[in-house]
Amino acid sequence: MKAGVRPFAVPLAEPLDTARGSIERREGLVFRLDADDGAVGVGEATPLAGWTEHYDECERALGTVVDAVDRGAAPDDSLDALEPTPAARHALDLALADLAASRADEPLYRHLGASDRVESVPANATVGDAPADQTVAAVERAVDAGFDCVKLKVGARPLAADIERVEAAADAVDAALRADANGAWSRSQAQQFLDATADRLEYVEQPLPATDVPGLAALSGPIALDETLAAVDVADALDADPAALVLKPMALGGPRRAVAVAERAREAGVEPVVTTTVDAAVARTAAVHVAAAIPDPPACGLATAKLLESDLGPDIAPVADGRAVVPQGSGNGPVDAWGNAAGAHGGDRV
Repeated sequence: MKAGVRPFAVPLAEPLDTARGSIERREGLVFRLDADDGAVGVGEATPLAGWTEHYDECERALGTVVDAVDRGAAPDDSLDALEPTPAARHALDLALADLAASRADEPLYRHLGASDRVESVPANATVGDAPADQTVAAVERAVDAGFDCVKLKVGARPLAADIERVEAAADAVDAALRADANGAWSRSQAQQFLDATADRLEYVEQPLPATDVPGLAALSGPIALDETLAAVDVADALDADPAALVLKPMALGGPRRAVAVAERAREAGVEPVVTTTVDAAVARTAAVHVAAAIPDPPACGLATAKLLESDLGPDIAPVADGRAVVPQGSGNGPVDAWGNAAGAHGGDRV
């Protein structure tokens, strides 16, 4: 077995403004396993501060995996050591799952547990922070493009302005709306927003800081938890009685873990919503497979390819009419689809 890692950087087509700041580019690492029998597994680590470790930590962690494999260790043996670095763990977990699914000549979502063929999964559109008129125009464009569900970024403006944006969007379209505050509010602000938008939104995502589980549990109204899953145990997050858990495979440590958390959420009566961390093609495609492995998934945050100005390769899980196409080939997708950035092998190092 050989392992290799190679860096990449992809700019966003336009900065994505959130309550936590503006995202302008995504930097990550492609991790590749080459088995002695010729089988290949490819993974991606695209860290995002606040959800995962920083890039430098991720780079070092994957370097230790390459060194271990070079010494003859089985790649699986490194998974536990990567617990503190979920993006790095995601890269290894995805590469291992991709390798196993490719050897079994089955698509990744079937390897992850789906019993039936899944052609596509529902996706939501995401609209960044903007004045009310621009928000309405963006939501209308999303609905015209076939999306039945749209998520609005909130929390960067005064509370009254965000309430106005939600009301204007809800008046303009017949679609499910969600709001994502990225932990921007106090308890009183969050409750005020929930009360004002109760009949307008499917749920409000992360209205309070990640670790304020008691405050989240005390809120009246439907909420979803995202950053909280990177800060506390899943059981503690479920104690807040959310309507949904937002599952980022990159932040959870890999696609197989994301599916396991989705199953746990469903057992608790909570909807699992799979989203990317504005990833490149390898991880974004894997997130589509994760959603496809969940029976009857809700609209998921998978329509992020258009946010990137360039990518690791072609989009083999495109979103059209509000649904993401699920690849049916072996593994996560053909290795050559990911281009030179996925070509690390034989101990290539950053």
